[in-house]
Amino acid sequence: MKIHEYQGKELLKKFGVTVPRGIPCFSVDEAVKAAETLGGKVWVVKAQIHAGGRGKGGGVKVAKSMDEVKTYAGQILGMQLKTHQTGPAGQKVNRLLVEEGADIKKEYYVAALTDRATQKVAMMASSEGGMDIEEVAHKTPEKIIKVFVDPAVGLTDAQANELANGIGVPAGSLAQAVDTLKKLYTCYMETDASLAEINPLILEGDGGIRALDAKFNFDSNALYRHPEIVAYRDLDEEDADEVEASKFDLAYISLDGNIGCLVNGAGLAMATMDTIKLFGAEPANFLDVGGGATTEKVTEAFKIMLKNPKVKGSLVNIFGGIMKCDTIANGVVTAARETHLAVPLVVRMKGTNEDLGKKILAESGLPIITADSMAEAATKIVAAVK
Repeated sequence: MKIHEYQGKELLKKFGVTVPRGIPCFSVDEAVKAAETLGGKVWVVKAQIHAGGRGKGGGVKVAKSMDEVKTYAGQILGMQLKTHQTGPAGQKVNRLLVEEGADIKKEYYVAALTDRATQKVAMMASSEGGMDIEEVAHKTPEKIIKVFVDPAVGLTDAQANELANGIGVPAGSLAQAVDTLKKLYTCYMETDASLAEINPLILEGDGGIRALDAKFNFDSNALYRHPEIVAYRDLDEEDADEVEASKFDLAYISLDGNIGCLVNGAGLAMATMDTIKLFGAEPANFLDVGGGATTEKVTEAFKIMLKNPKVKGSLVNIFGGIMKCDTIANGVVTAARETHLAVPLVVRMKGTNEDLGKKILAESGLPIITADSMAEAATKIVAAVK
């Protein structure tokens, strides 16, 4: 799960990280009122979407008058903002953050993220703040400093000093930078985040350290512990089909291909997508109905898969262990009838109640193509689509 920048700054502030004063807005009038409330002579009007690179796409503007605040807010609100993280379609801007201006002397990058290889927390920092960290990693990897934190110990003063010194924080600001890094780590751990990123973390003219941006990703498996974070969820920023699937406890991710996949078990789902690619086509989705799905759950999964206009054919691949093949068959038949199935459908099932499942499919009267192996199933669906 992701949240907006202003929400991330609210979290950072709770953990003692210094952030600029800012007010979220949903209209031009609210943006002007926010600037008046903040006071000062310079304001930053920022698009709030779940993607980076907003400035390059025209989603961040510096205003030096109320008229400019009004103009920029009107330009950004409702725009289809395209960045390298949104894809070609872009993302519609429904929220703004109006923030006080900052005296930026130097920009840094800092982040905490889960490192699966070491089973520790990777704390990263770079002197090249404000840039895409991927670009920095590619062109100047030596400018990225990393330390790996044992969760049982936490980020030590020595590690925080290594990061702060490594990115060139001046001596007079070193103590505040170390304090900020330790608070960022604490925030990351206590919110069950999988990524907590500040880009840029700025050195101000007076030597202060402040978080000018905030990006958070959270481990969805831990959200039951954090209702206050779940309350930040913005469904407008998420794929509508993925949101619908989550209501039925389905693991669904939209992809760019044209063959829909309905599978039980994440490993089998991955193998099914690989097999489709092996035989010359592209999967339209990842969809795992789980090991103990009901007929109703399978029916809803099938409907969600077929709602995708890119889908020109569907492959159902089931191993009947806990999941029974007849349950899948009943779900597929029900959904095919309710959706007036108009694309080729190949079903391959093996395991518990396999013969009963095949019987249900055969007696349905629907034009369902059956297969006994994954290779045969992939061959048939690719041929049918072509």
